Amino acid sequence: MRLQAFGLSSAFAGTTYTADPDTYLAKLKILESGAHLQLMPGEYKHGLPVLYLHGTEQAPITISGPNKEPRAVFVARRGHNTVSIINSSYVTIRNLDLDGRNLPVDGVKCEGHADWAHHITLDGLRIRGHGNNQQTVGISTKCPAWGWVIRNSVIEAAGTGLYLGNSDGRAPFIAGLIEHNLIVDTLGYNLQIKHQLSRPTLPGIPDGNSTTIIRHNVFSKARGGSKETARPNMLVGHWPLTGSGANDKYLIYGNFFYQNPHESLFQGEGNIALYNNLFVNHFGDAMQIQPHNDTTRAISVFYNTVIAKGTGITFTRRDHDPMYPQFITANIVFAKSPMRGAALGKNLTGELDEAREYLITPFAPLGKMNLMPSGAGTRKHSEESMRFDIYPEADLDFDGSLHATGRMGAYALNRDRPR
Repeated sequence: MRLQAFGLSSAFAGTTYTADPDTYLAKLKILESGAHLQLMPGEYKHGLPVLYLHGTEQAPITISGPNKEPRAVFVARRGHNTVSIINSSYVTIRNLDLDGRNLPVDGVKCEGHADWAHHITLDGLRIRGHGNNQQTVGISTKCPAWGWVIRNSVIEAAGTGLYLGNSDGRAPFIAGLIEHNLIVDTLGYNLQIKHQLSRPTLPGIPDGNSTTIIRHNVFSKARGGSKETARPNMLVGHWPLTGSGANDKYLIYGNFFYQNPHESLFQGEGNIALYNNLFVNHFGDAMQIQPHNDTTRAISVFYNTVIAKGTGITFTRRDHDPMYPQFITANIVFAKSPMRGAALGKNLTGELDEAREYLITPFAPLGKMNLMPSGAGTRKHSEESMRFDIYPEADLDFDGSLHATGRMGAYALNRDRPR
C-alpha cells in the first residue's frame, strides 16, 4: 500500500499502447492492470473518460503524455468535465495539458454520481483556462476518494484550484498526498478540503487513523481573488466528529503561502500540524486556526515564518480538553497584530516593520526576498522542541536543511541564502 500511495513506480508492467487523438478513446476501453497508454502530442477534443478502470497496487494503469514539448493537450467541451473519473482505482494520469477554454467545466472531476474513486495519481498536469467562475475547478472530487496523489502540477487562474470533497460533508477526501504543485491566481480557494460527516461504508475505505499530507507547494493569489466572495488561499475542514476518521490529521509543511488581497492565507479546523511554512501577505491576515463547521481539535503550529499586514496568527483555543493538545510555538511572526488567542512568549513576534531587524530581506520582491534570520535576535530557545520529533521532516527547515535545537521560524540558523 505504501509504495502506490506515494506514487512510486511498479515492477509489474503490462502492455504498452501508443495512441493519438484519433485512436485513444478505443484504447482506453481495453486498459488492464499494469497497462500504459502513451499519448502522442496533439489536440484531444473528446475528453478523457476514466470509467471503471482498475489497476492494482502492484500494477497500476498509467495514462501519460509526452514529458516535454509538444505536449498532449485536452481541450474543454461544453457540458463535459475534461478528465471524468467514475469508479476507478490505481490509475496514474501524467504529463497532460488541460485547456478549459473559459468554459464552465472542471479540468479533472471525480464525478458526484460515482460511488468512489481511490488511489488516483495526478502527476505533471498543466491546467489553464478554468476561470469561468468561482465554481469552475481545476481538480475536484465529488465522491468518496482516498489514496489520491496530486503532485508536480500547475493550476493557473482557475475559479478554484483544488476542491476536494463536497459542501454537505458527504464526499470525504481521505489519506491524500498533495505535493510540489504551483497553484496561482484563483478567484476563490487555491485549495479547499471540505469537512466530513460520518464515513460511508465502502469496500477498501480506510477505517483506521489516516493522514493527509500537504507539502512543498506554492499557494498564491497575488494576481487573483474575488473581492465579492473572498476566500483564503487554503481552507481545510474538520474530520468526522466520531467514529472512523475522527482522529485523522493534516500535516501541512514546507509550503509557501503568498498574498491574498481580500482574505487570509490559511484557515483550518480539526486536527492540524502546520510547520516549516512561509506566509507572506502584504494585504491582510496570514493564518486563522478557528471553527468553520466545527471546532479546533489537536493543533500544532511551529517553525513557521509569518509576514502580514494584518494579524499574523489568529487562534481560537478549544476549552481545556486534554484529549486535544494545542500549542503554537517557535514561530517568527511580524505583523500589525502578531497573535490573537495564543501566547506570545514562546514565539518571536514584532511589528511588521521590525521584520527588517531580524530577517535578511523580508520585503523584497519575489526572487530577491529572503526570510532567513539575521543576527542573534532570533536565537531564542523553544521549550517545546522535543514534541516536534513525532512529525515527518520536522528536523528539516523550509529548504530541507538540518536545523539545530532552539530554532525559530521556517529556516535553520547560520545560513544566509535560501536554496
